[in-house]
Parts: sequence; structure tokens; C-alpha cells
Amino acid sequence: MKVLFIGGTGTISTAVTRLAVSNGIELYHLNRGKRDSSVNGVQTLIADIHDPQSLHSALENQHFDVVVDWIAFTPEDIERDLNLFRGKVRQFIFISSASVYQKPPTSHVITESTPLHNPYWQYSRSKIACEDRLIQAYRQEGFPVTIVRPSHTYDHNLPVAVSGAGPYTLADRMKRGLPVIVHGDGSSLWVLTHSEDFAKGFMGLVGNMQAIGHSFQITSDEVLNWNQIYQIIADELGVQANIVHIASEFINQLSPDIGAGLIGDKAWSVIFDNRKIKSFVPDYQAVIPFREGIRRALAWFDEDESRRVVNEASNQEMDRIIAAYQSR
Repeated sequence: MKVLFIGGTGTISTAVTRLAVSNGIELYHLNRGKRDSSVNGVQTLIADIHDPQSLHSALENQHFDVVVDWIAFTPEDIERDLNLFRGKVRQFIFISSASVYQKPPTSHVITESTPLHNPYWQYSRSKIACEDRLIQAYRQEGFPVTIVRPSHTYDHNLPVAVSGAGPYTLADRMKRGLPVIVHGDGSSLWVLTHSEDFAKGFMGLVGNMQAIGHSFQITSDEVLNWNQIYQIIADELGVQANIVHIASEFINQLSPDIGAGLIGDKAWSVIFDNRKIKSFVPDYQAVIPFREGIRRALAWFDEDESRRVVNEASNQEMDRIIAAYQSR
């Protein structure tokens, strides 16, 4: 099977790339060539996805069974993909987001039939618009789309809710005893999925013609609250977590960029019902618990000091929010 990934070097797509190659997939990455795949066996087509001429040159005389777009975020991106691959591919997989689901949720148990509605986060509304356009193309012209909605998926990146840009910023703050922000009282429920687990479910959909016209969420079944998430990270670092609880609404008032991802996603309790992906991919099961995933991530950081990137702008933003809250 010949497969094209548009993108393919991100947190989630790298794990999928590794599994695809190990499964014997003839895999191509289409990107600007600025981040080479670390996986042997991947062929790279160099093009700027926003430059029609370079796209034409890279894709000329190429035909793929499956195309996966990891970096489509707007309806304009989808129109480009429809023009590129209409009638030329057996399956097109769009990477959406679990943040598209109804906010505030009327039920904390999320299924693929949960309504799509997010008035708080433009990122999510754009993903919803992408899904709408692709389903329209499927219904009206038979465009062979499958939609996948990852939730909070991690690998070497430490999952955070409030700021923390820079892969090691949260760990660095904890190690230095600096306060870290947990929204609300930390009791809201959340699901974190290791990218290797996600990859197993995802690869069961690649080339699966029964999945065309369907949407899928692929997550772990492990449910933690945010206090537990931060405590596990601190435990694996061997430190005490200095947690400051701050209301999501207060954070949103001070920093709308951070607040959009809170009010529009992480502030709500969610549990994902994975029966659909398991019915299409019977051997899918997430097996990496969060504590083990964090242990692996921290070991990866420890292997090379240059990986421990700390974002000072993010540190300053957290300090600003904490100072405003404490002086209230």
C-alpha cells in the first residue's frame, strides 16, 4: 500500500510513521524538508503546501492509495486537498480534534455522535468547518474521507493545561520549586493518550475501506484528574509540586490565548467512549499508562541536555497570571 502523509513529523504523526514503516507501508512525507523524518524507510517529497506550483511538481505522476493530512486547519486547506486528490485516492484521512465536541458538554461521556459545537475556541470551529466540508464532499460526490479526532496525545512532550510552551518548561519549573498553575480545583477529569497507543488504532483505519464516511476518536481508557496528572509528573521528577489553583475564567480574562484552549477544551471533564474504534480495529487497546509514558518522556530528556528546552516567555506569562491572582 502506497501512503502519503502531508506533514508527518509531528508528535502524533511520528509515532504513526514508525508503525507504518514497520508494517511494510510504502510511505511518503510531503513537507518543506525542514524537519527530516527520523524514521528510516520514509521517502520525502519536498514542497510548500501553500505553493501550488511546488505542489504540482512534487505530486506529478504520483498516485497514492491513502492520503493523510496532518496539517489541515481551515476550510481553505480542505478545498486545496479536494482539488489535489479528488478522483485520485482510495481513502483520504483528515486529522481533526476532539476539541470539536460540544462545549459545554451535556454529558461527560463523549462518543462520535456527540454534537460538534465550540463557541470558545476558533481552532475548534475551524476544524468543525473542515469536517463539514469533507462530509459534504463525501455525500455529494463520494469523496472517500475518514475523519479522526485525537484528544490530548503526547510522546516526549509533557502534557500541560496552562501555558508551558517549550517541551521542558513545566518540568523545569517543578524542579526549581516554582509554582505551576492548575485550572479550577484540579478535579476535572481528563484523558491523555500516548502516541504509540494512538498509532495502533490509527493504522487499523489506514486502507480500511469500511471506515470511509465515518468519524473516529482514538484515546486511552485511563481517566485522571488534573491534580493527579501534575502529581504524577512531579513524582517521576522526584520533587514536590507547588500547585496554584486558579479559575479558568480568571486565566481567560488575563490571557485569552491560553484561556481559549481551557474554556474551549481542557477545563471540562471528559471520558471518551472508544467502542467504535475497537469495533473497526478489534485489536486496538491503549496499554501505556500515563505514569509509564511520563517516565519514558523524562528518560528521553535526560539522554540529551539540548532537548530540555525552556520557554522563558511562557515562564513570564505563568508568573504574571500567578502574581495577578495572588494580589487580587
